[in-house]
Amino acid sequence: MSDPVHPTEAVPPIQIHDMTIAYHKKPVLWDVDLDVPEGVLVGIIGPNGAGKSTMIKAVMDLIPKASGWVKIYDRPYDQMRSAIGYVPQRESVDWDFPVNALDVVLMGRYGHVGWLRRPSSEDRRIAAEALEKVGMAEFAQRQISQLSGGQQQRVFLARALAQDARIYMMDEPFAGVDAATERAIIDILIELRSQGKTILVVHHDLQTVTAYFDWVIMLNMRVVAAGPTNEVFTDENLQKTYGGRLTVLSQAAQAMADHRRGN
Repeated sequence: MSDPVHPTEAVPPIQIHDMTIAYHKKPVLWDVDLDVPEGVLVGIIGPNGAGKSTMIKAVMDLIPKASGWVKIYDRPYDQMRSAIGYVPQRESVDWDFPVNALDVVLMGRYGHVGWLRRPSSEDRRIAAEALEKVGMAEFAQRQISQLSGGQQQRVFLARALAQDARIYMMDEPFAGVDAATERAIIDILIELRSQGKTILVVHHDLQTVTAYFDWVIMLNMRVVAAGPTNEVFTDENLQKTYGGRLTVLSQAAQAMADHRRGN
């Protein structure tokens, strides 16, 4: 049986080579070289302004690159759009747009049916199942503006599930949600990983890194470290990533130690 944390696949789901991103000629990410392996749940961590959201947006060609390239299963992104499901930051979504929860989830099916065709009964069934999986079936006809923050996040997760992608990119899915929603989301991500999917999550809570992720990317404008969590999520790399801005270093290190002891 293969080891998902140390895989042997020849072609990684995501390859990033020599990628630099700049806004108004000011570099945000420098010289990123990274291969993300298949079937892992990856946490992307780093201080504010480190380039975490920028990196996943660049992978999906949502922002231009100053240099370098990204390949999805050894192909350009524009040939592999349907392979990636995306959950954006809640703050970037127009929640006043007049659609209900089911309409939002059905958008995840457009990669399969096309934008000009109406969703079929099968597409609606898949969307309804996705809402059921995230605990939102009873809100299918509710306008998204009338949902709580946690409910809105669940709906966008359902949209990504309905897409049935091979890779999932999630930008702070736990931000502003209650504990029950966070637990529900991580349970679904673990299930996706068990199906061989690859999931990348921009994350802020260092104390849950070892419990949630088997791989971690530590960013501060450059890749400080990337690899299996139990190998790279160390006190030394945390210091390199956060420096003097890190105020929970000791708690994170203790959480990591407790996790390794099985407490």
